[in-house]
Amino acid sequence: MASDLGFSKVSHLKLAVAKKIKEFVAGGGFMFAMCSATDTYDIALAAEGIDICADVYDGDGYDPDANNKLDYSKTFAYRDFQLILNPMVYEHSDIDNKNRKVTPEVDYFNLFEFSAKWDPIPTMLCQNHTQTVKGFMGQSTSFKRSLIKPEVLILGETKSAGEVRYIHGTHGYGTWSFYGGHDPEDYQHFVNDPETDLSLHPNSPGYRLILNNILFPAAEKKKRKT
Repeated sequence: MASDLGFSKVSHLKLAVAKKIKEFVAGGGFMFAMCSATDTYDIALAAEGIDICADVYDGDGYDPDANNKLDYSKTFAYRDFQLILNPMVYEHSDIDNKNRKVTPEVDYFNLFEFSAKWDPIPTMLCQNHTQTVKGFMGQSTSFKRSLIKPEVLILGETKSAGEVRYIHGTHGYGTWSFYGGHDPEDYQHFVNDPETDLSLHPNSPGYRLILNNILFPAAEKKKRKT
């Protein structure tokens, strides 16, 4: 596919897709991402012009100085992260808090409360019947707070673990939201696992956050008399 579209490498095609998505957001679009999409977009954008793929992927080695060449000014959410370039390690970077010491029994995160009058967008994105949401894992589960840009709005976090689960920000005329984890009602969803039957979880607070983001673009401000 990459060759048919005029790219010499698959990674070049993926970079082009990431840049096109960034253009969409800058033009006034809204992007919602979960799981590995929450960090790989930023990794691709920061690594523009740098070979970060091992030879098993594209036939040549990665740039050994890649981590020192990353441009964090191009990213949506993160700064100062380092890539994990070893192809034998099932992880993209140190953004994901993989060394978390949170057991499934106590894995919860808290949503922040916002004023509907002064902060209507985060209020809509956090609207739920509970402020405490059961955690769930994914290729990217949670984000290290220290690597999140200061202008990014944190919507949900596990403060005791120093990790963030749900964030929001603006770019150009548009906005984006990143939500860590894969399936809110399947704690550790593996490849080829059966699909979740949503009819069994009609009041899922985790899925409610997904629904908030799906419906968010339809929200409009009421016209006011001047």
